[in-house]
Amino acid sequence: MTDTNTSNLCEQIIATHFGPLTTKVAHVLLHRGRLPLSQIIRFSGLKPRTARAAIIVLVQHNILWHAQSDTDGEVFEVNTDECLMRLRYGRFVWQAEQLYGKAGAEVVQLILDHGKLRPPEIISQLSIYDPVKGPSIYSQALHKLVENSYLKPSTILSHVSPRDRRIKYEAEEKAKISGFPTAKQLKEVKEVASARIKREEEDAEKIGMKRKAKEHSGRPGKRKAVDEEAVDDGVFFRVNSEKFNIHIRNKMIEDSARERYNDQAALVMRAVLKATETKQLRLTDTLSDPTSLANVSMSLSEDDDLSGGLATSSKHPSQMSLLKDYCAILAAADNPSHAGKAGSFLSVNGSKLQVEFEIIATRLRRRILEAITRERHGDEGVRIVCLLLSTGKMDEKQISKVGMMDPKDVRPLLTAMAAESIVSLQEVAKSADRNPARTFFLWYVDLQKAYAVIISNLYKTLHNIVRRRQVEEEEPLLRAVLDKRQRSDVSQDEERLLTRNEREMLAKWEKKCEKLTVLEMRVEESVFILRDMGTFAVNDD
Repeated sequence: MTDTNTSNLCEQIIATHFGPLTTKVAHVLLHRGRLPLSQIIRFSGLKPRTARAAIIVLVQHNILWHAQSDTDGEVFEVNTDECLMRLRYGRFVWQAEQLYGKAGAEVVQLILDHGKLRPPEIISQLSIYDPVKGPSIYSQALHKLVENSYLKPSTILSHVSPRDRRIKYEAEEKAKISGFPTAKQLKEVKEVASARIKREEEDAEKIGMKRKAKEHSGRPGKRKAVDEEAVDDGVFFRVNSEKFNIHIRNKMIEDSARERYNDQAALVMRAVLKATETKQLRLTDTLSDPTSLANVSMSLSEDDDLSGGLATSSKHPSQMSLLKDYCAILAAADNPSHAGKAGSFLSVNGSKLQVEFEIIATRLRRRILEAITRERHGDEGVRIVCLLLSTGKMDEKQISKVGMMDPKDVRPLLTAMAAESIVSLQEVAKSADRNPARTFFLWYVDLQKAYAVIISNLYKTLHNIVRRRQVEEEEPLLRAVLDKRQRSDVSQDEERLLTRNEREMLAKWEKKCEKLTVLEMRVEESVFILRDMGTFAVNDD
């Protein structure tokens, strides 16, 4: 089960995309946890046929996991990550169009609309209006999307919760241990289970392509068979969200380099990311694959001019020398201290470059923490957070002394920040009776707890944004004008068939919708940084 804010947001998304009947099933599972079909029918109050249809829809769109239980039989559970990912579907379609043109965008959009589809179904539906050239165009786009992992096969394992598989595999490994397992053996059990899950996922991703022999005619009487990969027509494909999320992460890193340095540094950062893009498969990678300056130089376009961002002694410096200088700046080569390393974007190892995903993610996450602390508790709150992050656990007197703050201001500020889980309290007792008079009270920042609370609040904000848009859209006067604009005759000539007041009302509504959409994108960007940019940053010190 998830927290209330996440459950409300997931319920709102499902209501928007699938309607009220499916929302009843989702509401029961979100607030009661995994349940069998009989319990879902009982708590939702739906007819069995309707409940089954709703479950089939949610399974088809990868929102429900289903697994076999020893006591209840088949049980269902909401995949909240897949549900929340639907907020980014518009970005996914736009990214597919940027990479593979209109045909690639249409393939991705069709699969997102249906959850999962087989290649013949995809091509037949998209080629309705162009049955001659359409099949070849969409087949090529589909092949590129599958080959580059933007689409992945949907298997039986993808419908089972990874947690269930991990519990099952750990139980199998523990059964092999005789006696009471030690801590070392339990650690090995977890590692074996994780490796088995990872191996299964890698094997499942390989079934999307198959080899077929293609005959080429050479000299008369001789034929040479060449193997080439083709998309397997019998496999259901779904969108690989992680691959599209990698592009979102790279764009954020590029924008961060532009904000810190200049446009030319952002161009170099984009070229480095582009040079290693084909081998970026997981958001949890701490480092990119090594690449050379020559590969980075090839990723720069001919129109990219790096000379405008640096003051050099030479009048006409070469592109390669400028590239080396920018890479040294992004790698903080002039500051080999710990602070310089924490502020770097790249690491230079000889002639090879690597992108420091872990360091960048840690920095972006802490920037969000500081921004929220500044908004709610001012600069003094940020000073305390930075002091605790850099120093570690401190008591109230030390915080007041080192932070040069009045003791009477520190205590209420720490109490208010602790209520929001920005800082946490650690008790160290001097005696066994744990008398408060003989106990040290140390303050520190529990990053994992702070990030979890912030994410929950951001989900609440997203839910409120969507809810506000829906409520304001249902205002009677506005609803009447929106319904009128949907008429075929009015949509063709709005200037003549709509009054001035109606046009002003529509313009005001569209401007309000634009502001809400921008706000939603900014909040969702913060969610992406805190939740999706690698689990490694949750445990940073």
